[in-house]
Amino acid sequence: MAPTVATPISESSNITDFVVTNGNGVKGLSEMGLKTLPKQYIQPVEERITVSNILPQESIPIIDMSNWDEPKVSESICDAAEKWGFFQIINHGVSIEVLENVKDATHRFFNLPAEEKRKFSKENSPSNSVRFGTSFSPEAEKALEWKDYLSLFYVSEDEASALWPSACK
Repeated sequence: MAPTVATPISESSNITDFVVTNGNGVKGLSEMGLKTLPKQYIQPVEERITVSNILPQESIPIIDMSNWDEPKVSESICDAAEKWGFFQIINHGVSIEVLENVKDATHRFFNLPAEEKRKFSKENSPSNSVRFGTSFSPEAEKALEWKDYLSLFYVSEDEASALWPSACK
């Protein structure tokens, strides 16, 4: 299914409705060919990353999971999450085929029309195990996050078959 083209937004106050309420997400904004970032997505100056906040390291932390039960591994994960906010995991045992399937399913979901994705928003999702959204808490954030997300929590094959979007199966 081809992505839908978003209709232009005439007032900046309509951006939150377009992105969050209507389910178009940031992807919908990016498909509009915006020339400038909407003000709702601009972080306040005091919250922006500065050169002094950047850790002088050549690459993001890489964590080897081959001995996942060693305390050093969990300490590394906590340290990387606290200092960097993200990290790379190697030797995790997940095959390339599975990773590619996840990537393909993600693309299929985000290419759905907004009304289909909206069925899985916090307000509409049939389960807490499936959640589509953009900023986690737009009503509380100083600036919206430039991201869309789909959270799928795996409990069992039965639950995944019953609740996950068909594009993700």
